[in-house]
Amino acid sequence: MRKYIIISLILTSNYLVAQIPLDTIYANESKNVALFFPESIRQGITGANHFVFTYNREKGQYFGLIQAQPGVESNLLAITNDGQVYSYILKYNKEISKVNYFITKNESIGTETPELKLLPKEKKVIDPIEDRGPYFQKFSDYLLKSKYEKMATKRKKGMKLQLQKMVYNASEVYLVLEIDNKSGIDFEIDYLNIYRTNGNKKRKASYQKLRLYGVYKHKMLSEVKNKQINRFVYVLPKFVLGDNEKLEIELQEMKGSRKVILKTRL
Repeated sequence: MRKYIIISLILTSNYLVAQIPLDTIYANESKNVALFFPESIRQGITGANHFVFTYNREKGQYFGLIQAQPGVESNLLAITNDGQVYSYILKYNKEISKVNYFITKNESIGTETPELKLLPKEKKVIDPIEDRGPYFQKFSDYLLKSKYEKMATKRKKGMKLQLQKMVYNASEVYLVLEIDNKSGIDFEIDYLNIYRTNGNKKRKASYQKLRLYGVYKHKMLSEVKNKQINRFVYVLPKFVLGDNEKLEIELQEMKGSRKVILKTRL
């Protein structure tokens, strides 16, 4: 009789552990909800497009940002560089009070065992982004050959920066951009940065500016000579702009003061 009682208690205990609910994170379109992990983030995926999780894919970053549009609840799955897996329920709420979550390692739901792709001679681990490089290249070539619209244009001192197309594909956003140099002087590019902005820059308390880090650049030149046009594709992790947000593209000259800033609500 005692054996049956012990087995019953063990089964009940396992059932209770399995029923422990995942933590819920609330987000909306007006605030950035920050998640700070104990290790740098390797991958983060949301279950629905109206929830967006952004983090720096080029450099190891310990925090990610969540924004949401109205819609049904979803979930976030995040994997850090030490292989720990974290899972959370995501819900939209118009009013939220908590915007910072400091996550500890004991919140992990388990450990991932990655299947590492090794080169036979060098035994080198292939980065997931590098592994998708051929696909990025092929789709970018297709976009450059297809028809486009002039979505937004900024001209300054003979320089033109134009956003011609924005395409969502898989977990990325492809921006088709054009730089047209009619300034009479060659333009050496220091950087081209892309941001999502919220609020009025004159009102610093309400203004937010979040950089979006690219995962791939296709046919982007380091220098656009006078009377030259450079059309290229800039690939970013998927994002969705809120009602009050703008996309800002900033082009800065390397050895000069020229800067072109293109802003659009899309």
